[in-house]
Order: sequence, then structure tokens, then C-alpha cells
Amino acid sequence: MAVAAKASQARISSKKLKSVADAVKGKKVGDALNLLRFLTTPAAAAIAKVVKSAAANAENNLLLDREDLRIVEIYANEGPRIKRIRPRARGRAGRITRRTSHITVVVEEEGS
Repeated sequence: MAVAAKASQARISSKKLKSVADAVKGKKVGDALNLLRFLTTPAAAAIAKVVKSAAANAENNLLLDREDLRIVEIYANEGPRIKRIRPRARGRAGRITRRTSHITVVVEEEGS
């Protein structure tokens, strides 16, 4: 049975998250966390947090073994944008758009 975990409005753009998500898709949870630990991008830390949460949900809610879990789905969708104004030259204003994203990780027991 599949177990999911979500992180809403993570303060990193989905474009930065997607390349890291593709690197861990289909891997076992332990292997994915080991890979994410050594990636230098901040996106890896955000995804690792959600993968750990999905594994903990599977362990606590369905009593599944952590070593048997595999990431079947992982995706990062675009969230709401945070809009700010920065002063520019000659009294004008420049718009700053801070992008957010929603990270979803679905894990499943390997035998299922």
C-alpha cells in the first residue's frame, strides 16, 4: 500500500527541485537518503526531509519495514509566488518574485 508525505510552500523553486527529484525516483529510501545527504544543493535537504517523513508515516501508520520501502512517485509542483517590491533608481519600483513549491513523495513496500 502506498504512503505519501507532502511539504507545502517550500521556499525553493520547483525548477531547482525537479532535477534532484529525478535523481532519487525509483530508489530505495535508504539509498535515496544516502544520495541526498551528499548532494550540495539546498533542494536536496528539502527533499530529504519529505522522504524521511514519508518513511516515518509508513512505519507508524502501516507498520511497514523501512528497508523494504521504495520511492514510487516524487514530484515538485509550483506553489504560490511571494511578491515583493524593491526600490530602483529614479523613484521606480522593481518587482521581486519569490517562488515556492509543493513537494510530494509516495513510498511503497517493495513486495507490493
